[in-house]
Amino acid sequence: MGYIDTEILIKLGISAILGLVIGLERELKRKPVGLKTSLVISIVSCLLTIVSIESAYLFPGDKDVNITMDPLRLAAQIVSGIGFLGAGVILRRGNDSISGLTTAAMIWGAAGIGIAVGAGFYMEATAGVIFLIVAVEILPIVITYIGPRRLREKEILLKTTISEKKNIEKVINCIKDEKIAIKNVRIKDIKESDQHLLVLKVTVDYRRSTTDVYYTVSLIEGVDVVEIESL
Repeated sequence: MGYIDTEILIKLGISAILGLVIGLERELKRKPVGLKTSLVISIVSCLLTIVSIESAYLFPGDKDVNITMDPLRLAAQIVSGIGFLGAGVILRRGNDSISGLTTAAMIWGAAGIGIAVGAGFYMEATAGVIFLIVAVEILPIVITYIGPRRLREKEILLKTTISEKKNIEKVINCIKDEKIAIKNVRIKDIKESDQHLLVLKVTVDYRRSTTDVYYTVSLIEGVDVVEIESL
């Protein structure tokens, strides 16, 4: 072909814009997959989809050999291959919590948007991006106000050092009295000293700040050291 197909350029441009929207959302949250990665995934997915569709009709075969080609054979491989990128951003932390699942899903979404645009589904791809942004940005805020109680809570890992063993139960009860629900308890003696490590996985209201929980626990009598982490 000696000319540039305008429709192909339009498809690549639309996929770049939609990938930009997804990338900006991740970039603003300082996630490992940001603007450039989302753009690359969206544009290349769109390009491979276009090549897959165009090549299926570019080589139709001849009179002796009938070649039947799937127009979306490359697009099918994009969905499978993008899983490697998604797996790379899923991390297992030291506290056994897993992070990066939303980012991995957004990678998969960016590839899907690119495929949809490459196949000519412009409006569907645009609507898909809008629903994606609503789902990850607006919906969580709405849930914190009107959603079920379990969805309005966040988990916090709380580590406290207690000097006297008899104070452990007292500290646990005081924490419960501060509207902090305890899900898991682990107690460990510190051999180097006479102190005891109390590790709690707790849940609090989503709107309650982590610093407020820290201040509350640090003021409890018998607590020497407090370490806190949002999960």
